[in-house]
Amino acid sequence: MRLLGLLVGLLLVSGCQAKNLATPETELTRKWWSLSFNEPYYMKAWVEDSAVEDVNGKLFRRTGGGTAAGGEPENGTESARGWGEITGGIREVVGADLPKRIFVRWQSIVEPQTYRAWVDIPEQARQIMRATLNEPCPSTPDEPAGNVALVYVGVAPRGVVQVWVADKCMKAIKVARAQAEIEPLGPDQGKSQGQYAYPVSENAKRYIEKYGIPYGSW
Repeated sequence: MRLLGLLVGLLLVSGCQAKNLATPETELTRKWWSLSFNEPYYMKAWVEDSAVEDVNGKLFRRTGGGTAAGGEPENGTESARGWGEITGGIREVVGADLPKRIFVRWQSIVEPQTYRAWVDIPEQARQIMRATLNEPCPSTPDEPAGNVALVYVGVAPRGVVQVWVADKCMKAIKVARAQAEIEPLGPDQGKSQGQYAYPVSENAKRYIEKYGIPYGSW
């Protein structure tokens, strides 16, 4: 009799779990967001480290780094002004809810200088991310909403940080801006004897000799 009761209980629990898996709340947890980094054209940057605090107060360390997305378009214009095309690889922030704030520490290769900053992410950004995960793009209403929300962090000389999120149609929307502080330990937290990740490219040298670093344009 006790065995029969146990089996019935297990079936009830299994049924509840199956029902819960089908709820919209659980379905949202199967979606996620990505963090990537950008630089203005020619203004080379190396991201040493990043971290995320989500809306639940959980801290996620080492959420990405390396070369920031950018380019060196030799088109005879002052292309380093502004941010150019906002793009980047897909780098999942595993296990995190939507971001409350983001930390980034990076080397500005062209100066050279090392910076660090925490950037507060406004509720407007999270609203856009929720819409991206739940609503189709108006221009393609028959296609389903995406399974990933994209966050881009731009880093520029003199410690400028800017954040965009992709909307339902994958257009980058500016949502935050911050001024970083200089990292007092220098590159690699002082472990590289002042050496930066890589030298300034020849293309970037030529650009800077002709146009300079466009401070104030970001």
